Amino acid sequence: MFRALADATRRDIVRRTLRAEATVSELAGSYDMSFAAVQKHVAVLEEAGLVSKRPRGRERIVRGNPEAIRRAQSLLDQFEEIWRARIDRLDALLDADTPNNAKER
Repeated sequence: MFRALADATRRDIVRRTLRAEATVSELAGSYDMSFAAVQKHVAVLEEAGLVSKRPRGRERIVRGNPEAIRRAQSLLDQFEEIWRARIDRLDALLDADTPNNAKER
């Protein structure tokens, strides 16, 4: 999922398709790249579960998956908690090591 979101174009496609559905053709018209390149970006996002594609006649409609974004946010929140706890422990260790428990800032 994060590999898919590492690319700015893919992040923009997710952002746009979370707001409103779009055809692959509509998406392709917004970028300075070929239709095939945009299709590849959409395929990467679809594989990661960040968007879904459904047929409508000859077109393919792309829709963002808000649940996948919530899962990614939840995972990032967990990582943030881990790192904040580590920083708090480091601060406590440094405080304990300071003479007279006085912080120097």
